[in-house]
Amino acid sequence: MSEAHAEDGPRLRDLSEEDLLDRIFPYFVQREDVLVPPGDDAAVLRAASGSVVATTDTMVLGHDWRDEWSTPAEVGSKLVTQNVADIAAMGARPTGLLVTLAAHGDLPARWAEEFSLGVASQAERYDVSVVGGDLSGAPDGVVMVSITALGDLEGRDPVLRSGARVGDVLAVHGSLGWSGAGWWLYAQGGTDPGPPEPCPVRPAEAEPPTGWTEQSARSVLMWSHRTPVTSVSSGVVASLAGATAMMDLSDGLVRDAGRIARASGVGIDLDRASLERDFVAPPLTDALPLDVAWTQVLTGGEEHSLVATFPADSPLLRDQSDPDGRWWVVGRVVEADDARPRVTLDGEAIQGQGWDHFAG
Repeated sequence: MSEAHAEDGPRLRDLSEEDLLDRIFPYFVQREDVLVPPGDDAAVLRAASGSVVATTDTMVLGHDWRDEWSTPAEVGSKLVTQNVADIAAMGARPTGLLVTLAAHGDLPARWAEEFSLGVASQAERYDVSVVGGDLSGAPDGVVMVSITALGDLEGRDPVLRSGARVGDVLAVHGSLGWSGAGWWLYAQGGTDPGPPEPCPVRPAEAEPPTGWTEQSARSVLMWSHRTPVTSVSSGVVASLAGATAMMDLSDGLVRDAGRIARASGVGIDLDRASLERDFVAPPLTDALPLDVAWTQVLTGGEEHSLVATFPADSPLLRDQSDPDGRWWVVGRVVEADDARPRVTLDGEAIQGQGWDHFAG
Protein backbone atom coordinates (compact mmCIF):
# COMPACT_ATOMS: atom_id res chain seq x y z
CA MET A 1 0.00 0.00 0.00
CA SER A 2 1.65 3.23 -1.11
CA GLU A 3 1.50 6.49 0.82
CA ALA A 4 -1.03 7.79 -1.68
CA HIS A 5 -3.36 4.90 -0.85
CA ALA A 6 -2.68 4.61 2.88
CA GLU A 7 -5.88 4.28 4.84
CA ASP A 8 -7.01 7.17 7.00
CA GLY A 9 -5.32 7.28 10.37
CA PRO A 10 -2.83 9.30 12.37
CA ARG A 11 0.13 10.99 10.71
CA LEU A 12 3.60 10.83 12.19
CA ARG A 13 3.19 14.37 13.49
CA ASP A 14 0.22 13.14 15.57
CA LEU A 15 2.31 10.57 17.45
CA SER A 16 5.20 10.70 19.88
CA GLU A 17 8.27 8.60 19.14
CA GLU A 18 7.18 6.23 21.91
CA ASP A 19 3.70 5.96 20.36
CA LEU A 20 5.16 4.96 17.01
CA LEU A 21 7.59 2.48 18.56
CA ASP A 22 4.70 0.92 20.45
CA ARG A 23 3.05 0.30 17.06
CA ILE A 24 6.21 -1.09 15.45
CA PHE A 25 8.03 -3.20 18.07
CA PRO A 26 5.40 -5.97 18.25
CA TYR A 27 6.27 -6.99 14.67
CA PHE A 28 9.86 -7.90 15.55
CA VAL A 29 10.67 -11.32 17.00
CA GLN A 30 13.84 -11.58 19.11
CA ARG A 31 16.01 -14.65 18.53
CA GLU A 32 18.49 -16.35 20.85
CA ASP A 33 21.41 -14.19 19.63
CA VAL A 34 19.77 -11.18 21.31
CA LEU A 35 20.87 -10.74 24.93
CA VAL A 36 19.37 -7.25 25.41
CA PRO A 37 16.42 -6.46 23.09
CA PRO A 38 15.21 -3.01 21.93
CA GLY A 39 14.32 -0.61 24.73
CA ASP A 40 17.70 0.32 26.19
CA ASP A 41 20.23 2.74 24.70
CA ALA A 42 21.71 -0.13 22.70
CA ALA A 43 21.03 -3.78 22.03
CA VAL A 44 23.44 -6.54 23.02
CA LEU A 45 24.07 -9.50 20.70
CA ARG A 46 25.97 -12.71 21.25
CA ALA A 47 29.00 -13.05 18.94
CA ALA A 48 30.29 -16.54 19.59
CA SER A 49 33.24 -16.20 17.24
CA GLY A 50 34.46 -12.97 18.80
CA SER A 51 34.19 -11.12 15.46
CA VAL A 52 31.30 -9.03 14.17
CA VAL A 53 30.53 -8.27 10.51
CA ALA A 54 28.73 -4.95 9.92
CA THR A 55 27.19 -3.30 6.84
CA THR A 56 24.56 -0.67 6.05
CA ASP A 57 22.30 0.33 3.15
CA THR A 58 19.95 3.27 2.62
CA MET A 59 16.90 3.79 0.40
CA VAL A 60 15.39 7.18 -0.47
CA LEU A 61 11.88 7.81 -1.81
CA GLY A 62 12.02 8.89 -5.45
CA HIS A 63 15.57 7.65 -5.91
CA ASP A 64 15.48 4.03 -4.76
CA TRP A 65 11.75 3.36 -4.89
CA ARG A 66 8.53 4.95 -6.10
CA ASP A 67 5.32 4.76 -4.15
CA GLU A 68 3.35 4.05 -7.33
CA TRP A 69 5.45 0.90 -7.84
CA SER A 70 6.23 -0.40 -4.35
CA THR A 71 4.18 -0.87 -1.21
CA PRO A 72 5.67 0.09 2.17
CA ALA A 73 6.03 -3.61 3.02
CA GLU A 74 7.94 -4.23 -0.22
CA VAL A 75 10.30 -1.35 0.58
CA GLY A 76 11.00 -2.93 3.97
CA SER A 77 11.48 -6.37 2.45
CA LYS A 78 13.91 -5.10 -0.17
CA LEU A 79 15.92 -3.15 2.39
CA VAL A 80 16.43 -6.25 4.52
CA THR A 81 17.58 -8.31 1.51
CA GLN A 82 20.08 -5.64 0.46
CA ASN A 83 21.74 -5.81 3.84
CA VAL A 84 21.74 -9.52 4.60
CA ALA A 85 23.12 -10.18 1.10
CA ASP A 86 26.20 -8.14 2.05
CA ILE A 87 26.57 -10.20 5.24
CA ALA A 88 26.18 -13.45 3.27
CA ALA A 89 28.79 -12.30 0.75
CA MET A 90 31.38 -12.25 3.55
CA GLY A 91 30.53 -15.86 4.39
CA ALA A 92 28.79 -14.78 7.60
CA ARG A 93 25.40 -15.37 9.18
CA PRO A 94 23.25 -12.30 9.98
CA THR A 95 22.49 -11.82 13.67
CA GLY A 96 20.87 -8.39 14.05
CA LEU A 97 19.31 -5.50 12.16
CA LEU A 98 19.16 -1.82 13.18
CA VAL A 99 16.42 0.02 11.26
CA THR A 100 16.21 3.80 10.70
CA LEU A 101 13.25 5.80 9.39
CA ALA A 102 13.55 9.52 8.62
CA ALA A 103 10.29 10.98 7.31
CA HIS A 104 8.22 14.14 7.00
CA GLY A 105 5.48 14.66 9.55
CA ASP A 106 2.60 14.18 7.11
CA LEU A 107 3.58 10.60 6.32
CA PRO A 108 0.77 8.32 7.48
CA ALA A 109 1.71 6.30 10.53
CA ARG A 110 0.21 3.34 8.68
CA TRP A 111 3.04 3.61 6.12
CA ALA A 112 5.60 3.18 8.91
CA GLU A 113 3.69 0.22 10.31
CA GLU A 114 3.45 -1.55 6.95
CA PHE A 115 7.12 -0.84 6.23
CA SER A 116 7.95 -2.42 9.59
CA LEU A 117 5.79 -5.42 8.76
CA GLY A 118 7.77 -5.92 5.55
CA VAL A 119 11.02 -5.68 7.48
CA ALA A 120 9.76 -8.17 10.06
CA SER A 121 8.55 -10.64 7.44
CA GLN A 122 11.83 -10.68 5.54
CA ALA A 123 13.84 -10.78 8.77
CA GLU A 124 11.93 -13.93 9.69
CA ARG A 125 12.75 -15.39 6.27
CA TYR A 126 16.47 -14.90 6.96
CA ASP A 127 16.22 -15.87 10.64
CA VAL A 128 17.60 -12.58 11.94
CA SER A 129 16.32 -10.23 14.67
CA VAL A 130 15.51 -6.52 14.47
CA VAL A 131 17.25 -5.20 17.59
CA GLY A 132 16.73 -1.44 17.38
CA GLY A 133 17.32 1.61 15.22
CA ASP A 134 16.34 5.26 15.03
CA LEU A 135 13.46 7.56 14.11
CA SER A 136 13.94 11.08 12.77
CA GLY A 137 11.92 13.88 11.23
CA ALA A 138 12.73 15.11 7.74
CA PRO A 139 11.78 17.97 5.38
CA ASP A 140 8.49 17.89 3.48
CA GLY A 141 8.29 15.03 1.02
CA VAL A 142 11.39 13.22 2.29
CA VAL A 143 11.21 9.56 3.30
CA MET A 144 14.49 7.75 3.89
CA VAL A 145 15.00 4.30 5.38
CA SER A 146 18.17 2.44 6.22
CA ILE A 147 19.34 -0.74 7.91
CA THR A 148 22.61 -1.58 9.58
CA ALA A 149 23.08 -5.35 9.59
CA LEU A 150 25.38 -7.28 11.91
CA GLY A 151 26.68 -10.79 11.34
CA ASP A 152 28.82 -13.53 12.83
CA LEU A 153 31.54 -15.44 10.96
CA GLU A 154 31.24 -18.29 13.48
CA GLY A 155 34.99 -18.86 13.47
CA ARG A 156 35.45 -18.75 9.70
CA ASP A 157 37.72 -16.29 7.88
CA PRO A 158 35.83 -13.63 5.92
CA VAL A 159 35.59 -14.08 2.15
CA LEU A 160 37.00 -10.87 0.66
CA ARG A 161 36.87 -9.37 -2.82
CA SER A 162 40.64 -9.59 -3.08
CA GLY A 163 41.20 -13.36 -3.12
CA ALA A 164 40.44 -14.34 -6.74
CA ARG A 165 43.32 -16.17 -8.43
CA VAL A 166 44.16 -16.81 -12.06
CA GLY A 167 42.65 -20.17 -12.98
CA ASP A 168 39.62 -19.78 -10.70
CA VAL A 169 36.12 -19.85 -12.18
CA LEU A 170 33.44 -17.21 -11.63
CA ALA A 171 30.03 -18.50 -10.53
CA VAL A 172 26.65 -16.97 -9.68
CA HIS A 173 24.14 -18.17 -7.11
CA GLY A 174 20.63 -16.96 -7.92
CA SER A 175 19.25 -15.01 -10.85
CA LEU A 176 20.78 -12.46 -13.21
CA GLY A 177 18.89 -9.54 -14.70
CA TRP A 178 15.47 -10.22 -13.19
CA SER A 179 15.34 -7.14 -10.97
CA GLY A 180 16.83 -4.93 -13.67
CA ALA A 181 14.31 -6.29 -16.15
CA GLY A 182 11.49 -5.45 -13.75
CA TRP A 183 12.82 -1.90 -13.45
CA TRP A 184 13.01 -1.65 -17.25
CA LEU A 185 9.41 -2.80 -17.62
CA TYR A 186 8.24 -0.20 -15.09
CA ALA A 187 10.33 2.52 -16.77
CA GLN A 188 8.70 1.68 -20.11
CA GLY A 189 5.32 2.47 -18.56
CA GLY A 190 4.41 -1.14 -17.92
CA THR A 191 1.72 -2.03 -15.42
CA ASP A 192 2.07 -4.86 -12.96
CA PRO A 193 -0.04 -7.80 -14.18
CA GLY A 194 -0.52 -9.05 -10.64
CA PRO A 195 1.26 -11.24 -8.09
CA PRO A 196 3.39 -13.97 -9.66
CA GLU A 197 2.87 -17.61 -9.10
CA PRO A 198 5.27 -18.91 -6.43
CA CYS A 199 8.58 -19.52 -8.18
CA PRO A 200 12.05 -20.33 -6.81
CA VAL A 201 14.82 -18.13 -8.17
CA ARG A 202 16.79 -21.20 -9.20
CA PRO A 203 15.52 -24.74 -8.47
CA ALA A 204 18.24 -26.92 -6.98
CA GLU A 205 17.93 -29.84 -9.37
CA ALA A 206 16.35 -28.22 -12.40
CA GLU A 207 17.56 -26.25 -15.36
CA PRO A 208 16.40 -22.62 -15.64
CA PRO A 209 12.59 -22.41 -15.56
CA THR A 210 10.67 -22.77 -18.81
CA GLY A 211 7.06 -22.57 -19.89
CA TRP A 212 6.50 -18.88 -19.10
CA THR A 213 3.76 -16.83 -20.66
CA GLU A 214 4.51 -13.17 -21.36
CA GLN A 215 2.20 -12.15 -18.52
CA SER A 216 3.73 -14.52 -15.98
CA ALA A 217 7.22 -13.49 -17.09
CA ARG A 218 6.43 -9.78 -16.69
CA SER A 219 4.84 -10.44 -13.31
CA VAL A 220 7.79 -12.32 -11.82
CA LEU A 221 10.31 -9.80 -13.16
CA MET A 222 8.44 -6.80 -11.76
CA TRP A 223 7.98 -8.64 -8.48
CA SER A 224 11.72 -9.42 -8.44
CA HIS A 225 12.49 -5.72 -8.74
CA ARG A 226 10.21 -4.82 -5.85
CA THR A 227 11.15 -7.73 -3.58
CA PRO A 228 14.48 -9.35 -4.52
CA VAL A 229 15.69 -12.26 -2.39
CA THR A 230 19.07 -13.70 -1.49
CA SER A 231 20.39 -16.87 0.14
CA VAL A 232 22.26 -16.41 3.40
CA SER A 233 23.00 -20.11 3.76
CA SER A 234 24.64 -20.25 0.34
CA GLY A 235 27.18 -17.61 1.36
CA VAL A 236 28.17 -19.80 4.28
CA VAL A 237 28.24 -22.90 2.06
CA ALA A 238 30.49 -21.10 -0.45
CA SER A 239 32.85 -20.03 2.32
CA LEU A 240 33.11 -23.57 3.64
CA ALA A 241 33.71 -24.83 0.09
CA GLY A 242 36.72 -22.56 -0.36
CA ALA A 243 35.36 -19.56 -2.26
CA THR A 244 38.34 -17.30 -2.93
CA ALA A 245 36.33 -14.08 -3.40
CA MET A 246 32.65 -13.21 -3.12
CA MET A 247 30.26 -10.26 -3.51
CA ASP A 248 26.61 -9.37 -3.35
CA LEU A 249 25.40 -8.62 -6.89
CA SER A 250 23.88 -5.20 -6.26
CA ASP A 251 25.17 -3.10 -9.18
CA GLY A 252 25.27 -5.58 -12.04
CA LEU A 253 27.45 -8.54 -13.02
CA VAL A 254 29.99 -6.51 -15.03
CA ARG A 255 30.48 -3.79 -12.41
CA ASP A 256 30.61 -6.14 -9.43
CA ALA A 257 32.83 -8.71 -11.15
CA GLY A 258 35.05 -5.76 -12.02
CA ARG A 259 35.31 -4.89 -8.34
CA ILE A 260 36.52 -8.41 -7.59
CA ALA A 261 38.97 -8.20 -10.50
CA ARG A 262 40.44 -4.87 -9.40
CA ALA A 263 40.70 -5.87 -5.74
CA SER A 264 42.39 -9.14 -6.72
CA GLY A 265 44.66 -7.71 -9.42
CA VAL A 266 43.27 -10.03 -12.10
CA GLY A 267 40.96 -10.01 -15.09
CA ILE A 268 37.64 -11.83 -15.49
CA ASP A 269 36.41 -13.19 -18.80
CA LEU A 270 32.70 -13.97 -18.94
CA ASP A 271 31.53 -16.87 -21.08
CA ARG A 272 28.87 -15.90 -23.61
CA ALA A 273 27.63 -19.45 -24.20
CA SER A 274 27.11 -20.12 -20.48
CA LEU A 275 25.29 -16.83 -19.93
CA GLU A 276 23.10 -17.39 -22.98
CA ARG A 277 22.21 -20.92 -21.96
CA ASP A 278 21.57 -20.33 -18.26
CA PHE A 279 20.51 -16.67 -17.92
CA VAL A 280 19.55 -15.04 -21.26
CA ALA A 281 16.53 -17.29 -21.12
CA PRO A 282 12.94 -17.33 -19.83
CA PRO A 283 11.48 -15.40 -18.12
CA LEU A 284 13.70 -12.59 -19.48
CA THR A 285 13.37 -13.55 -23.13
CA ASP A 286 9.58 -13.92 -22.81
CA ALA A 287 9.13 -10.36 -21.54
CA LEU A 288 11.98 -8.34 -23.08
CA PRO A 289 13.59 -7.85 -26.48
CA LEU A 290 16.69 -10.03 -26.76
CA ASP A 291 19.14 -7.13 -26.67
CA VAL A 292 17.51 -5.75 -23.51
CA ALA A 293 17.62 -9.20 -21.89
CA TRP A 294 21.37 -9.35 -22.56
CA THR A 295 21.84 -5.85 -21.15
CA GLN A 296 20.02 -6.74 -17.94
CA VAL A 297 21.93 -10.01 -17.46
CA LEU A 298 25.23 -8.16 -17.79
CA THR A 299 24.46 -4.86 -16.07
CA GLY A 300 21.08 -5.01 -14.30
CA GLY A 301 21.31 -3.96 -10.64
CA GLU A 302 19.59 -4.74 -7.34
CA GLU A 303 19.63 -8.47 -7.97
CA HIS A 304 21.25 -9.44 -4.65
CA SER A 305 22.34 -12.81 -5.93
CA LEU A 306 25.86 -13.87 -4.92
CA VAL A 307 28.86 -13.93 -7.26
CA ALA A 308 32.04 -15.73 -6.23
CA THR A 309 35.27 -17.20 -7.51
CA PHE A 310 36.24 -20.79 -6.78
CA PRO A 311 39.10 -23.12 -7.66
CA ALA A 312 38.19 -24.76 -10.96
CA ASP A 313 38.02 -28.18 -9.30
CA SER A 314 35.75 -27.06 -6.44
CA PRO A 315 33.36 -29.90 -5.52
CA LEU A 316 30.64 -27.33 -4.79
CA LEU A 317 30.29 -26.67 -8.51
CA ARG A 318 29.57 -30.35 -9.09
CA ASP A 319 27.56 -31.02 -5.92
CA GLN A 320 24.19 -29.37 -6.48
CA SER A 321 22.61 -30.42 -3.17
CA ASP A 322 22.26 -26.86 -1.83
CA PRO A 323 18.52 -26.61 -1.06
CA ASP A 324 18.53 -22.93 -2.08
CA GLY A 325 19.86 -23.64 -5.57
CA ARG A 326 23.04 -24.27 -7.49
CA TRP A 327 26.08 -22.18 -8.40
CA TRP A 328 26.21 -21.44 -12.14
CA VAL A 329 29.67 -21.03 -13.71
CA VAL A 330 29.68 -17.93 -15.93
CA GLY A 331 33.35 -17.15 -16.52
CA ARG A 332 36.96 -17.55 -15.50
CA VAL A 333 39.69 -15.55 -13.80
CA VAL A 334 42.54 -14.59 -16.15
CA GLU A 335 45.72 -12.54 -16.03
CA ALA A 336 45.13 -8.79 -15.90
CA ASP A 337 45.89 -7.07 -19.21
CA ASP A 338 46.30 -3.29 -19.23
CA ALA A 339 45.21 -3.25 -22.87
CA ARG A 340 41.80 -4.70 -22.00
CA PRO A 341 39.00 -3.91 -19.54
CA ARG A 342 39.05 -5.80 -16.25
CA VAL A 343 35.92 -7.70 -17.33
CA THR A 344 35.42 -9.01 -20.86
CA LEU A 345 32.93 -11.21 -22.68
CA ASP A 346 34.67 -13.92 -24.69
CA GLY A 347 37.73 -11.67 -24.61
CA GLU A 348 35.91 -8.60 -25.96
CA ALA A 349 34.97 -5.31 -24.31
CA ILE A 350 31.40 -5.01 -22.97
CA GLN A 351 29.11 -2.06 -23.61
CA GLY A 352 27.65 -0.70 -20.36
CA GLN A 353 29.05 -1.15 -16.89
CA GLY A 354 26.06 -1.37 -14.52
CA TRP A 355 24.39 0.78 -11.90
CA ASP A 356 26.11 3.82 -10.41
CA HIS A 357 24.36 5.66 -7.56
CA PHE A 358 25.60 9.09 -8.66
CA ALA A 359 25.44 8.77 -12.44
CA GLY A 360 23.23 11.26 -14.21
